[in-house]
Amino acid sequence: MTQSNTINRRYVLANRPKGEPNEDTLRLETSEIPTPAKNQMLLRNVFLSLDPYMRGRMSDAPSYAAPVEIGGVMVGGTVAQVVTSNIEAYSEGDWVVAFGGWQDYALSDGTGVINMGKDPQNPSWALGVLGMPGITAWAGLTQIGTPKAGETLVVAGASGPVGATVGQIGKILGLRVVGIAGGAEKCSHVTDTLGFDACIDYKASSFADDLKQAVPDGIDIYFENVGGDVFDAVLPLLNASARIPLCGLISQYNATSLPDGPDRMNYLMGQILRKRITMRGFIVFDDFGHLYPEFSKQMTGWVKEGKIKYREEMIDGLEQAPSAFIGLLRGEAFGKRVIKIAD
Repeated sequence: MTQSNTINRRYVLANRPKGEPNEDTLRLETSEIPTPAKNQMLLRNVFLSLDPYMRGRMSDAPSYAAPVEIGGVMVGGTVAQVVTSNIEAYSEGDWVVAFGGWQDYALSDGTGVINMGKDPQNPSWALGVLGMPGITAWAGLTQIGTPKAGETLVVAGASGPVGATVGQIGKILGLRVVGIAGGAEKCSHVTDTLGFDACIDYKASSFADDLKQAVPDGIDIYFENVGGDVFDAVLPLLNASARIPLCGLISQYNATSLPDGPDRMNYLMGQILRKRITMRGFIVFDDFGHLYPEFSKQMTGWVKEGKIKYREEMIDGLEQAPSAFIGLLRGEAFGKRVIKIAD
């Protein structure tokens, strides 16, 4: 079913998943297209961003943001066009970055919305390298990683939208950059296209040894997107005064219990203490949203100059969003995964 100008398709949370989401987690509903009230506008969503944080919003466990209510529209960043507007700063036909969710149409009062004008180039990129993943990479590395030329940076999830951008910024700033990704194809992309100095396949049985060989001088900055066995291999290789921007832990998002094996907390705390390691989690717009203008100016310049390359994985059709999201959590995405809702 394609987008209509008379009905609104929307995916709502049907139940809270235990472990991996499945085909029953979200339910497709239809409703009337909403009508904007005073100081509101109606947005027609064209592109929907798929991001790992969405798994956390399906859960009602304590977190940095409120969970999606059962029966509520699944949240998500969108690029949309204004259909009608009762807000002075927006007019019909404007392209905007918003938080319209998994649906065809959404109402907005303009809060948190970015107006891109009538004819932006590559509008979907505002959900990737020029949007939330981009500023996450830029702020996490520059503000928490505090890089110094000549240091060694290791990036988990190096072929994904955040990791790929982190590593390329690292190269611009004069770092030696080693990526971690899953499979030979992704690793080749990381080195041959993105320009990392090396990329280690975490699926290989020799992963821990391969990583050690790739960082003969140790690791000064580790950008964490994955956790689990990847972090276990990184931890003993961290140098004194290493910095860890903690962006995500995708290996744990579907976990229903703690991992098997001995309690590693004392070892972790001992490493942090003896090596004086700085590890900081961050929520990018809460912590660094005030830096968005600086990020946007710098990243836009790097993209135009060809210093930052970007891979987008466009999937056609809102009905493909649930399976595409499950695949994202399984590590199947290659680049920034975006749903094209409509032309």
